[in-house]
Amino acid sequence: MNKELMEALDILEKEKEISKETLFEAIENSLLTACKNHFGKADNVKVEIDRKTCDFLVYAEKEIVATHEEVEDDCLQIALEDALEISKRAKVGDVIHVEIKSKEFGRIATQNAKNVILQKIREEERSVIYNQYFEKEKDVVTGVVQRYVGKNISINLGKADALLNESEQVKGEVFKPTERIKVYILEVKNTPKGPRILVSRTHPELVKRLFESEVTEIKDGTVEIKSIAREAGSRTKMAVWSNNPNVDAVGACVGMNGARVNAIVDELRGEKIDIVNWDENPGNLIQNALSPAKIVAVFADPDEKTAKVVVPDYQLSLAIGKEGQNARLAARLTGYKIDIKSETQAKDAPGFRYEDYLDDEYDEEEGEFEEEYEDGYEEAGEELSEEGSAEAPEEETFDEELDEETSEETLTEDNGENYE
Repeated sequence: MNKELMEALDILEKEKEISKETLFEAIENSLLTACKNHFGKADNVKVEIDRKTCDFLVYAEKEIVATHEEVEDDCLQIALEDALEISKRAKVGDVIHVEIKSKEFGRIATQNAKNVILQKIREEERSVIYNQYFEKEKDVVTGVVQRYVGKNISINLGKADALLNESEQVKGEVFKPTERIKVYILEVKNTPKGPRILVSRTHPELVKRLFESEVTEIKDGTVEIKSIAREAGSRTKMAVWSNNPNVDAVGACVGMNGARVNAIVDELRGEKIDIVNWDENPGNLIQNALSPAKIVAVFADPDEKTAKVVVPDYQLSLAIGKEGQNARLAARLTGYKIDIKSETQAKDAPGFRYEDYLDDEYDEEEGEFEEEYEDGYEEAGEELSEEGSAEAPEEETFDEELDEETSEETLTEDNGENYE
């Protein structure tokens, strides 16, 4: 038994995760290469390796001829006299196996054989790493920051290095060498120099995968993340739905005292996360998405994917958000083009039909109209839902409230804002 070879194969299989069968094939090819370099040809050379003992045999298949004078090619033919020394049953015309001693190989042939084995090991190692990370594509992994390459960052994922491009970095995030961070694998390419892995810190799926790993109910399918909209480094809105009526989707994502969501916020370096309930009714969904702003009425057109929203005058800047962020994220979350107007603007806007969502009852004693607002979803010609409420649904907002610096003065002269 060739114990040294067996031990070497065991170590390679364990450390490099390369199968023994692949290594045996590499050794066979290297011996064939050595024979070709030594004899000039190796068409009739065969290599046999015992997979259990690692003993190997290299032999050439030669045709037996009667005399030495008839031998035209030493590599292909052998005289009967020499053949009888190998086997007493040798006969003219038969094919006999002549053993080749690997010790006879020259230095160059041996070096070439070694290179063949090393090249095969490198190829297999790259293939194993590529397959390993290709399976993790579109998933989140933990890496160690190594160094800055220009404005890009090199991240060690364990057995391979990944590249975090400048376009996939969150503005304001600065990493130090040896710092551990979570990244989302965008793409894994197979190149001659090994796998090329591209990762991201800005992709919305990063937040989704973090919740899947942190929240058990999402992992087992009880709670689903229906939609997610993100402005990396600033705010994320996420709509969730529970398949179990006894499980609160928002509460499951938040965790006790906010433990679950706070862990994700810390990983995202303080990025704010709004979690709202998903609703099949577009009107209710838009109302949830625009929270924490209170909504008076929502007119949604599912065919045109547009919605008109009326909010109280004092809530207009909150609904729009700083630099339009709240309305912009709500539009991405719902997939609707949202037109937000205050009550005063809605009354004056042509074609908005303010009276469609007001139930005006004339109070004779007071001599004025009593306005009752109803929220809900209304298509053309349909009545508003009776279950609507002037208050926004409960939702969880982490970190500080939306900045209300945006005022009504930022609105355009047509008294409205459209967000897509």
